[in-house]
Amino acid sequence: MQRLRGLYILDKESFDLIYGADEQRDIAVFVDILAPAQTKDSIRANPALLADVEIIFSGWGAPLMDGRFLAAAPNLCAVFYGAGSVRTFVTDTFWERNIILTTAATANALPVSEYTLAAILFSLKHGWQYAMQVKRDGRFPAKTIAPGVYESTVGLVSLGLIGRLVRERLRPFDLRVLAYDPYVKPEYARELDVQLLPLAELFRRSDVVSLHTPLLEETEGMITGAHFSLMKPGATFINTARGAIVNEKEMIEVLKQRPDLHAVLDVTHPEPPEPGSPLYTLPNVILTPHIAGSMNGECHRMGRYMVEDLRRFVDGKPLRWQVTREANTHRA
Repeated sequence: MQRLRGLYILDKESFDLIYGADEQRDIAVFVDILAPAQTKDSIRANPALLADVEIIFSGWGAPLMDGRFLAAAPNLCAVFYGAGSVRTFVTDTFWERNIILTTAATANALPVSEYTLAAILFSLKHGWQYAMQVKRDGRFPAKTIAPGVYESTVGLVSLGLIGRLVRERLRPFDLRVLAYDPYVKPEYARELDVQLLPLAELFRRSDVVSLHTPLLEETEGMITGAHFSLMKPGATFINTARGAIVNEKEMIEVLKQRPDLHAVLDVTHPEPPEPGSPLYTLPNVILTPHIAGSMNGECHRMGRYMVEDLRRFVDGKPLRWQVTREANTHRA
């Protein structure tokens, strides 16, 4: 078997997280790594390293693969991206070269769906509210009317990769699941056992709304104050997608006027919020520092996915996690 020639190009911290000793060992079975792991800055300073490269292993901090980069890598035939969305580095020139691209987006989506499931279940018990009141008042508060899990309603905004995983994780529970996604056809919604609704109606009817929309030009600011104003008393909004999809200024104003509502925000815009932002002090906002995605040992799963697809690539088999230009244009 003719050995492949490759490089790791990503942030140093990402390299240490994604490609552990086991992953590097298994990659080395098939690939000669031509130089120490590079960053986008180091490869920009020394593009000659790309001349013989056929395979790139990357992740967070990937270099922009534009015409200049690809001209320096005439033999590049495949990129294994051990992280999520590829939109930050893929260009039209990349797709025109017909370079194979595979991604660990599914591996990174798993912990996001797990975080979301936990947040949904806790929200339906009003767990956030109780925990914060006990800490603030130093005593147990009177119990409010919480929806609970049985026959409550969860709304999923977008049924891309993460939204679908969340829906699957909700199946063991006796819940009604609503969804907003203009790309989903009715027959697929029936397969998922979700009811498709307009966005405003989903906010109006849900006990918990969970956002899973990709950040695109057309989705920036998609969730407005009007949507929050429609929410049921005691409802909760969860965002593990991107902060810029929400008009945060309008959201904050509604949360000030509606202390019965709660927002669980793992992402904000900007991130972290600016000093003095009401998001830090509003009693009905829970902030977590972008922890829903892969952390620590979970990141090795992303590297493992890349090893598995490398084996398929070497064997001439279809890649399990391959990304096409069409799919990257239209879905999360």
